[in-house]
This record gives sequence, structure tokens and C-alpha cells, in this order.
Amino acid sequence: MASGKELCEGVEWRIRVVDGSSEVLVPPTGLARKVWLRTKGLISGLGMKVRMFLKQAWDMGTNDPRKVIHCIKVGLALTIVSLVYFMRPLYDGVGGNAMWAIMTVVVVFEPTVGATLYKCLNRVCATCLAGFLAVGVHWIASQSGDRFEPFVVGASIFILASIATFSRFIPSVKSMFDYGAMIFILTFSIVAISGYRVDKLFDLAHQRISTIIIGTSLCILVIMLVCPIWSGQELHSLTVRNMDKLSDSLDGWFRSRCVRQYFTNSNGEDDQKLQGYKCVLSSKASEESMANFARWEPSHGRFNFRHPWKQYLKIGASMRSCAYCIEALNSCINSENQAAESIKKHLSTSCLKVSSSSSSAIKELAESVKKMNKSPTIDLLVEEMNSALEELHNDLKSLSHLLNPSTTAENQISATGLVPFTEIIPVVTLASILIEISVRIEALVGSVEELVKEIEMKDKIVAKEEKPEGTMKALQRV
Repeated sequence: MASGKELCEGVEWRIRVVDGSSEVLVPPTGLARKVWLRTKGLISGLGMKVRMFLKQAWDMGTNDPRKVIHCIKVGLALTIVSLVYFMRPLYDGVGGNAMWAIMTVVVVFEPTVGATLYKCLNRVCATCLAGFLAVGVHWIASQSGDRFEPFVVGASIFILASIATFSRFIPSVKSMFDYGAMIFILTFSIVAISGYRVDKLFDLAHQRISTIIIGTSLCILVIMLVCPIWSGQELHSLTVRNMDKLSDSLDGWFRSRCVRQYFTNSNGEDDQKLQGYKCVLSSKASEESMANFARWEPSHGRFNFRHPWKQYLKIGASMRSCAYCIEALNSCINSENQAAESIKKHLSTSCLKVSSSSSSAIKELAESVKKMNKSPTIDLLVEEMNSALEELHNDLKSLSHLLNPSTTAENQISATGLVPFTEIIPVVTLASILIEISVRIEALVGSVEELVKEIEMKDKIVAKEEKPEGTMKALQRV
């Protein structure tokens, strides 16, 4: 005979509802099962996040393999510099300061050659200068006696650190030697203060300079010999990409979609590519840093010494001025205050011609910068843009007969065929922005042509310098 406990376990409770069906009442889940389900959910969620992270890392590495190469170069440099600590002869030469070589590699190794050279040379020069000054201050302080030695060291640190910090606010010094000024302050303070407690200060300074020279030299060799990435070429590629994005925005978003939609009330599809002008607006810092680093790089490829890097900054500024106008044009198109349909129809053809010719001119400029020579068709495209501007000017002048100064009643407007002045303002504003874009594109054309001229002149100078050498080799062969 079954016990009462077994009978209770076999009992199944049901509840009958109005429509005649029944539902089973499930007993509440136990605490252990709740904990297990929650832990399982956390583990599965963590596993999903790890999988997504690995997928994003893989996509980033496949899209830009140079990032993976940079990681490998950093690991290679650190592995080689670690030998200084493991090899007894090198360790005896630099002592316990061998760790400074490893720290140097970590802080100065950058993805591009120019950035690495900038940090390496700044670090070496600043360390040497600070070390020599610290040794000199230590000698002066030691000659002044034990009573005045702390005051001499403290006063020297105050004066030199203040001067070096103030120099970092000077624009020319900040752009070229900001990192060196910071390292100078750090090194001078450490060596000067250490000299008060360390007897062999000259050995300390010598070891510090030696380890930093070892680390910087190794960084320069690795960054230049193993798949080098040049800041000058990066700046050149960035300029071309930004010019293409600016052209795509003007051609796609504002001609095919926004401007056409504004004049014809047609719907268009959003495209991330058409927002490229926003990348141009945010590229100023990158352009300035790349131009600064490019000045530190040696001659490579077609980018020889004294390349006009500042001209790239002028081109970038011209592109940003065009992008600002495109941003204003976007705001004008999306404004709630819209013009009358008759006014839109009157100016639609000329506005579309201006935007189309402007986009074609920017595309041709991008090809000119990419190939480093003057485009044979850019003058024709600029002429077409100017003719479209002239047509737009004439259409704007012909709007005067549509104005209604009184704007008293709608029936009067419909009877006379006139429109209020307030309904003409939006489309006139849009047309004026298009005219301003074209004017700024002409300034961009001038900047690009100036860059191409400077490069062509330097190519001719290099060719003349190489011609006598080639002639001498030919005579020697004869």
C-alpha cells in the first residue's frame, strides 16, 4: 500500500476555467535551480560578449593589417631590448638602469616613422641636455657647502622647470619639442635630486643616457626596417580620402538626394557614404599631427626632403571651409520654413547644375592630388562651374518680378501671380550657400595647383641633380 508521501507526490493539481479547459499548476522552482539558471545565463551572456569582441578584433585586423604589424613590431622591439637585462656584459655596462631601455621602447614606439622619430630624438636630446645641466648644477651645489646645497638644487629645479614649462605654451616649440620639454623637466628633476643622495652622479647620468640611446636606436631600426608606415604618405592618403568624401557628399547627398528632394519633393534613401563631409570637419587634429611628424622623416619614395607639408594643411583648411557650407546647406534644406513651389521650380535647374559641376571639380582635384600632377580638365570643369554660377545669378535677378511688397492677402497673391518676400528667402538662402560653396572650391583649386607646382619644381631640381651623376656613370662605362 502506497504511503501518504508517495500519494502526495503523484497528485497533480489542476484548475478549471470558464471555457472548460484546465491548466496544470506547476510548483515553484527551488532555490538551487534558480541559482543554476541565473549562473547559466551569466555564463552564456559572457560567452556571447567574448565572441563579439573577438569578431570585432578579427574584423579590425583584416580591415587594416598594419595595426597587427605594429603590434608585432612592438613585441619584437621589447623582446630584443630585454636582452640588455639578460646578457651579463650589457647589464654590467648600464647596471640596474637597464629597465629604462624597456620603458623607452614602450613610451616612444608609435605606429608611424615620423611619430617615432619625433619622440626618439626629443627624448635623446632632452635627456642629454638635462643630464649635463644636472651634473653642472650638482657641481655648483657641492662647491657651495652642505648648508646651501639644497637651496641651490631647489632653485635650479624651480627656474629650469618653470622656463621649460613656459616654453611648451609657445606654438612653434609646442609643435616640434613639446615631448622633449616634458622629458627635460622629468630627467633634470630626477638627476638633480638624486645627486643630493647619490655619490656617483656622473655614473647615474651616464647609465640613464646610455639606456635611453639603446632603446631609441632600437625603436628607429625596427620602425624603419620592418614594414615602415610613413606619416607623409598617411597625410597624403588622408587628404585624398577627405576630398573624395567631400565630393561624394556634394554629389550624392546634396545633389541626388537633398537638393533634388528640396526642389522636386522626392524621397531619397539615407546613405552613410553621403555623410562623409563630417569626417572632413573632424580631421584637423590628425592632419596637423601628421604634417608635424612628416617633417621628422627622412627622404623616402617621391616625398623627398623639404616636401611642402604645410600646403597640405592649407588644402585641409579649404576643404573644411567647403564642408562647413555643406553643413549649412543641410540645415537650410531641413528647415521648417520652406519656399513657394513656383520659386523652387524657377531655380531648380541652375542649382542642380551648380552642385553637379562643383562635385565634378572636387573629384578631379582628388585625382590631381593622388597622381601628383595638374589635371588637364580641371580648368574646363571650373569654367563649367562658373557658367552654372552665372546662370544661377541670372535666375536670382529674375526673381524680382515675383516679389509682392504689400503681402496683404492670399487672394491678391493668387490674382497677381506675386509671392510674399518671406517665401523667397529660404530658396535664396540655399542658392547663396551653393554660390559660396563654388567660390570656396575655387580657393581649393588654387591650393591644390600650388601644391602640384611645388612638387613639380622639386622633381625638376632632383632630376637636374641626378643628371650629371648619370652622365659621369655613362662616361665611365664608355
